[in-house]
Formats: sequence, C-alpha cells, structure tokens
Amino acid sequence: MNHIAIFASGTGSNAKKIIEHFQSNPSIKVSLLVSNKATAPVLEMAQSFGIDQHVIDRHSFYETEEILTVFEKYEIDFIVLAGFLWLIPTYLVESFTKRMVNIHPALLPKFGGKGMYGKYVHRAVKEAGEKESGITIHFVNENYDEGDIIFQASCDISPEDSPEEIGKKVLQLEHRFFATVIENILVSQN
Repeated sequence: MNHIAIFASGTGSNAKKIIEHFQSNPSIKVSLLVSNKATAPVLEMAQSFGIDQHVIDRHSFYETEEILTVFEKYEIDFIVLAGFLWLIPTYLVESFTKRMVNIHPALLPKFGGKGMYGKYVHRAVKEAGEKESGITIHFVNENYDEGDIIFQASCDISPEDSPEEIGKKVLQLEHRFFATVIENILVSQN
C-alpha cells in the first residue's frame, strides 16, 4: 500500500480531487493532510473524508524533523504539494527524493520561483501577452519550481482573458490531470 501525505494551505480543491480519485484504489491511499494554516478550509474538507490532519508551524517544520516522525506513524511514502506555499526544507527533500511532487499553475520554467503562485502567476502570464498557459507537475527539490518536470499540459488563452479567466482554465487542467499523474508515478515506482 502506498500512503500519500498531501500538503495544502488553502481551500484544497486539488486535494479534494486527489482524495476522491484514490478513495476506492486498493493500493494507493491518502493517509494524511498537512497544512501550515490551522484555519485552512482544506482541513475541514479532509476531515469530511475521514482523513487525519496535521498542522505544522514554521519552527517545527524548519528547525526540527518532527514531521518525519509523524510520517512514520502514517507510513507515508509519497508527498503531494497541492497549493502549499512554503519552501520544503532540505531534510525532507532528501528523505523523499523522487517521492515528492508539486503542481505549478504555469508552464515552467516560465513564471516560476518565489512569490509566483495563484493569481500572481496568472497576472504575470497576462502581462507577458502569452498565448498559452497551463500546468507543470514536477518533482520537488530545495528550490521553488526547479525540480525535474514530470508532466505539462497547456491551454490556449486569448488577449481578452482576465487573470481570473486564465486561472479558471488552468485549474481545469489541474483537476483533470494531477491525480492521474500521481497514480502513474506510483505505479511506475512499484
């Protein structure tokens, strides 16, 4: 059995799609939801699916390796970043090399890096006059959005599209592909 921990900071629409995708899978299970915000709506959503939650703070995440003890308890062997905004510390990257993925709402290497998330990405795409945007699913390393790219999907955007409309098109791609790509990685690693 593969046990997944999902890291999320917000509402958790991607986390929800992933949880739903694996609900009836006999060999892959979302076992834990980790958030850096005690009030994040994603925690309630996970609870509604019967998934345990763990809230982290900056000190424990960056100054200790406490999260690894939590992961041992849940037998976590794969991590999914689904709207999690903190940089992952080196000890965690090293413990989960090629077993931690992130989704980015643009076609990397464009529009990546610190501060490039959500509406900021879509605004930058709009301001650059891009004709397409999309998603990038990549392995996580010690730097924002620089890990090896696993999968990309794109969507056309028009000059009339607002950053919010671009965001909606990109979110559709996230919901369509993220869980399937995770499943494919896990199947290929076993």
